[in-house]
Amino acid sequence: MADLKTIENIDFSAFDLDAAQQQDLDQLLEVCRENLDSVDEEMVSRAFKLCYISHQDVDRASGEPFYRHPVTVAKIVASEINIDDVSVIAALLHDTVEDTSVTIKDIEELFGDIVAHLIDGVTKISGVFKSRNTKQAETFMKMLLSMAEDIRVVLIKFADRLHNMRTIQHLPREKQMQKATETMELYAPLAHRFGLFSIKSELEDLCFRVIDPNSYKFISRKLREKREAREAFIEKFMKPIREELDSQGFTFEIKGRPKHIYSIFRKMQRQQKPFEEIYDLFAIRIILEDPHSKEDCWRVYSIITDWYTPIPKRFRDFISVPKANGYQSLHTTVITEKGRKVEVQIRTRPMDDVAEKGVAAHWKYKEGGGSETLDKFVHWVRDILDNPRPEAATEFVKDFQLNLYQDEIYVFTPDGELRTLPQGATPIDFAFEIHSEIGERAKAAKVNGKMAPLREELSVGDQVEIIMSNDINLNPDWIDDVVTHKAKSRIRQFIKQKERETADEGRKAWEKRVDRGNIEISEQDLMPVAQKLDYDTTQDLFYDIGKGTYDVDDLYKAAKQYTSKGRVDDDQKNEEAPEPVTDEQVQQTYIDAARSVSDDKALIVKGELTNVKYNYANCCNPIPGDDVMGFISRNGEVKIHRSNCKNIHHLIQTDGERIVDVSWAKNIDSKFLGGLKVIGEDRVGMINDITDVLSKSMETNMKSINVNSNSGMFEGMLTVFVDDIDHLDRIITKLQKVDGVKSVFRYE
Repeated sequence: MADLKTIENIDFSAFDLDAAQQQDLDQLLEVCRENLDSVDEEMVSRAFKLCYISHQDVDRASGEPFYRHPVTVAKIVASEINIDDVSVIAALLHDTVEDTSVTIKDIEELFGDIVAHLIDGVTKISGVFKSRNTKQAETFMKMLLSMAEDIRVVLIKFADRLHNMRTIQHLPREKQMQKATETMELYAPLAHRFGLFSIKSELEDLCFRVIDPNSYKFISRKLREKREAREAFIEKFMKPIREELDSQGFTFEIKGRPKHIYSIFRKMQRQQKPFEEIYDLFAIRIILEDPHSKEDCWRVYSIITDWYTPIPKRFRDFISVPKANGYQSLHTTVITEKGRKVEVQIRTRPMDDVAEKGVAAHWKYKEGGGSETLDKFVHWVRDILDNPRPEAATEFVKDFQLNLYQDEIYVFTPDGELRTLPQGATPIDFAFEIHSEIGERAKAAKVNGKMAPLREELSVGDQVEIIMSNDINLNPDWIDDVVTHKAKSRIRQFIKQKERETADEGRKAWEKRVDRGNIEISEQDLMPVAQKLDYDTTQDLFYDIGKGTYDVDDLYKAAKQYTSKGRVDDDQKNEEAPEPVTDEQVQQTYIDAARSVSDDKALIVKGELTNVKYNYANCCNPIPGDDVMGFISRNGEVKIHRSNCKNIHHLIQTDGERIVDVSWAKNIDSKFLGGLKVIGEDRVGMINDITDVLSKSMETNMKSINVNSNSGMFEGMLTVFVDDIDHLDRIITKLQKVDGVKSVFRYE
């Protein structure tokens, strides 16, 4: 690894690369030439050489030279996001300041202040916060703050995360889960909000492959099996449309591709249907080339609906009213003669660029003359980052996530101005959207000219007027009725301010009581007393005194009893603080504790067969064959969760050091609970036939069955005892053969 003295004296023009490195550089330059408007090849080459020199002694987990990671990130920036050569240079050097002795000042001297600013924005925060969760939240906030100044910061970060996810298989299993969970919960929804559809879709699929590999493999296999039939159907569906568009002189491209794997999985979960019953697995996209305009999109829509019957409820006009990230397109779903539903999207080429690349496309348009959408988007980011506090980093990220994936509604001010809010928003959210002071003073609302409760959920097209009081009218109970970060953040600040005021009143009452008594005790010495009374902090104790739920005289008695037994020894109080421990040391402590508990069953922990005490989480009911993760409790017991369980995702974020990689041992002599959903005709004897298959053919015991019938169809929820996932699959196959059964699948 190069030091500063070496860097200061490098003659980049004379520095020779070997054949492999030169090939990497040539490929990068070629990608830049193909995708960027202009390229400073000398500057890109210099950045490549510094990248190589800085990382030449380091390998990635895969064994590949580390310098190829930033080179690949730079290629992604050029080819998949294609902004400019400055971003490519920053991508090449994004790890140098964090991982080597190169400084931001060095970067500024060699490549200019813009590149230095971009790299500073991308560089992670390190060594400041002890909690992994808080550190991730702080890093995320810093990225957004930098992004509000220059959108390219977050685009480089997306490229970096995308390459990390593409190569994640080389990391240990628990690290894969941590990285995939963070990406799924923060980066993918943020990419969605930024309009980066291609990156968002790939990130979701890559995370899904890590989190739930069995479901990922199942859906991808099904898509491969149906590929030829799907392509034939698309060709037949589009043939009359293509001929009509050609005859009317349209210049266009038609795409028909399956929806990405994770979106199909989510649809299966939401609708509780098997893969075979999810019909809109793909969308057909018609892209009109320049110089076609948005008016031509409506002409194409008319041609399509002349041939196929549209479903009115499934029509969406995002051209007249674009999404907040600038997305524009006409969406319609039509029905073919055989009753098959097909989603069709119609847009122009510039609209497609924005749909695929989102803010990256807006940034390029802004360079060429301005983008109102980008300005609004950056304003949105700055608005939600108004006065962020480090201690509230985790709360911020939690609220921020809520605002990323939610569907949007469009409402109007009394003057007819259009405002975009998340679905589920109330007049309180609307008030804060207009201005913080309006939200703070809101006392009533009119919706479509009629008085309405402030907590009432708004609908698309509502016209909202806020009636204000002269004074602040914030109600702490509103916290559960708002969905926007801006409203939640201000109400939470108000609640904490009131709690501080109440705690201050309690502290004053305590100080007066101490003055009347005959003891002296500091707030530090009061802490053990508070903990004995089941309070985490003295602040919590004072709050209850101020609120009147704990009597100050009772605290006086408890404190007096404590001081009569002697205070904490001065030597003990001043004892030197222990050295901080790493996450790995903490994790090993828990593992050692787990191994100290003897049990007659075997579990493979971190690749090693060990006798530990463990049990299976009731929230997800793992079965041998499921992909699983372990969480080590305080008593050393390992709780086994399915890797797609929401609870394990939360634990990874909050207690990541206690997550361990586990796998199933062979020859586990136990039965496990599996849930099945059976849908079919409501005929006489159906339940008997199902139970016969289970008890006689499969020799399987059933714990419970719950059946509902409606309009000649029944839906049964079965809980059965199985050996493993293969056993459950065999049961599904058998039940599918029962006369009248339409579908059988495992349910969550």
